[in-house]
Amino acid sequence: MELAWYALLGLFFAAYLVLGGYDYGVGLLLARGGGPDRRRASLTAVGPFFLGNEVWLVASVGILFGAFPTLEGELLSGFYPVVAAALAGVVAVTVGVQLRSRPTDGRARAAWDRVVVAGSLLAALGWGGLLAGLLQGVPLTAAGHVAGLGHVATPFAAAAGVAMVALVTVHGAIFLTLRLPPTDAAPLARTARRLVAVALAAVALATIAGGLSDRVRAAPQRPLFAVLLPFVLVTALLVARAALARRRPGVAFAATSAALALPVALVGAALWPYTLVSTTDPAASLTVIGGAASGPTLALLGWLTVPLLPALLGFQAMCWWVFRGRTDGRAPVYW
Repeated sequence: MELAWYALLGLFFAAYLVLGGYDYGVGLLLARGGGPDRRRASLTAVGPFFLGNEVWLVASVGILFGAFPTLEGELLSGFYPVVAAALAGVVAVTVGVQLRSRPTDGRARAAWDRVVVAGSLLAALGWGGLLAGLLQGVPLTAAGHVAGLGHVATPFAAAAGVAMVALVTVHGAIFLTLRLPPTDAAPLARTARRLVAVALAAVALATIAGGLSDRVRAAPQRPLFAVLLPFVLVTALLVARAALARRRPGVAFAATSAALALPVALVGAALWPYTLVSTTDPAASLTVIGGAASGPTLALLGWLTVPLLPALLGFQAMCWWVFRGRTDGRAPVYW
């Protein structure tokens, strides 16, 4: 049962990175300028989805709190800086998008746009740093607590955060090629192709930093999955670039979605059967079973989750169906 809940946690967080990833990618693309009309058009394209996308983060946190209380305690305290940065970014994006149209002054709206850009940057850096921190292990002591915060300030964690920023930016650009009118989507497709090269360079930098790190080489229990990670990312990005060249943005979007979702699965598989690998005392490493709640608690959570999961999936499907296709300027917007 613990494995099922662990897989569900990974599935929900991967779904959040895919769906929330294009929110943050669109937010980062606001920094490219183009005037208030272009920025508003970008936010209009993502506006109907971004609150629903964040539900997957709420669901992931709910599973973490309920099904893995021990893991939750050490994860949030041991990775406090990156988790706090990511959550602050999520809040900043939500607030910025919803409040930017309240003032009528153009400078005030531009200031809110900068809040969205900063929030998107923080969220991407934070989640990338969290995944990197898990893969490189933590200083977990025999008492069961993470000692210090130096493990989040490593070259690999920083490079992984930058790689996540690059990935979500490409993802957001491809999303806009699917949502904006064709005349606006064509320039973005060219921008997305250029951004793929940036993302490939960022992935290469993170791979080199990981290969040079003793922690990253030692922590994975199944190194093959860790080795597969950069190959999966590079393959997905190359597929996205080829699809954009053939004017198939749907295929490109699927490829970048895989690039954001698969690292969650590969990191989890590389660490299995542990959730936190101790870099100071291997015997203190926290297993999936050790970090999970009791069997009766997991069973009770299962009865609560069974009716909620179809509702969550149904809401997401309904949202995509109602707002399918490209924006045409006829629907009312509030961004």
